[in-house]
Amino acid sequence: MVIITRLCQWLCLILLMISKTKCSDNVEMTFIQSAIAKGAVCLDGSPPAYQFDKGFGEGVDKWLIHIQGGGWCESTKSCLLRVNMSNGVGSSTRMQKFNFTGVFSSKQEFNPGFYNWNRVIMRYCDGASFTGDVKKVDPATNLHYRGARIFDVILEELLAKGLNKASSALLTGCSSGGLASILYCDKFRDMLSATSRVKCAPDAGYFVHVKDISGKYHFEKFFTKIVKLHNSKINLPSSCTSKMKPGLCFYPQFILPEVKTPLFVINSAYDSYQVQNILAPKKADRHASWSACKSNISNCSSIQLKRLQDFRSDFIKTLRSGMGKSKFNSTSRGLFINSCYSHCQTGNQINWLGDPASKLDNKAIAEVVSDWFYERNTTQLINHNHKLPQQC
Repeated sequence: MVIITRLCQWLCLILLMISKTKCSDNVEMTFIQSAIAKGAVCLDGSPPAYQFDKGFGEGVDKWLIHIQGGGWCESTKSCLLRVNMSNGVGSSTRMQKFNFTGVFSSKQEFNPGFYNWNRVIMRYCDGASFTGDVKKVDPATNLHYRGARIFDVILEELLAKGLNKASSALLTGCSSGGLASILYCDKFRDMLSATSRVKCAPDAGYFVHVKDISGKYHFEKFFTKIVKLHNSKINLPSSCTSKMKPGLCFYPQFILPEVKTPLFVINSAYDSYQVQNILAPKKADRHASWSACKSNISNCSSIQLKRLQDFRSDFIKTLRSGMGKSKFNSTSRGLFINSCYSHCQTGNQINWLGDPASKLDNKAIAEVVSDWFYERNTTQLINHNHKLPQQC
């Protein structure tokens, strides 16, 4: 029976992969040339961009705004490298169109909760989760740190295209974009009508402030450098920056308790990016003893698996405290915390709806988020059955 069940699961996954080109949508890019005059530009001074697929039917006045992720740059050198990266995270001149799949799909069978909504991807090209705003441009590098202006100018354009009349709106984001969706959740709420149903759902954006394998906080220094370089402090919540170092205010556990807007955290307790960069960064792993484990969890030793379990425990503990005691069991807070060794799941069709390994209580992420948004069910799911990382 187990063999048959697993065979059925694999057949489902194969069918999804075969149909990938059919369940994704080809959506054109929009470049905001007028943003250049406002200084709302990518690292290299090129105009910001977004992809917009119009809603239809009952979803014509509903909006899903997704903030693209793609890491950060903490130094002039790393920001210059981003400008020339082929994925366009530093320049819109190098951006390629994203296929709209998973939470972006316009097919009901692949995205039952949001398929007919207006679906937007805010393209990422500033290197600081859309928080930077440095007026001066260094003529030697021509680097512009203007992420906050990009966020504003894209939303201004979308408001004029109908977002201002939204009956429902969901702000999402992946990774560094997921972090941005937390940082800007209340601001997004305030930009829309008081009668609109507005919520936020960060995906893989809950970065935790915990010690690495050396017993230190190496990743904290990285965040501190980002905030300083991009002058991000002015766009971080004052409720946080008034109490602690600005770099710490990039950690959701220190800002989420003050977020008033309903918010749903989608994350893995074994988030692959966090394992590789927060738990076992190169600076903490001088002898590269974690390299094989980080690249493939099947290579992890028993000692490393125990340390991963400890990280999972720290992650969940931090999540509970970061949610705020009064809000953790509130209907305004939702959770979907699985054990996949992955990073970002909502834009991946298989993880969003199809992969049995990524489900909790036999429910896919798509089903749980939709039920929470429409308040059909109050959902806070944490995978307690698999306390070891899974390949999803």
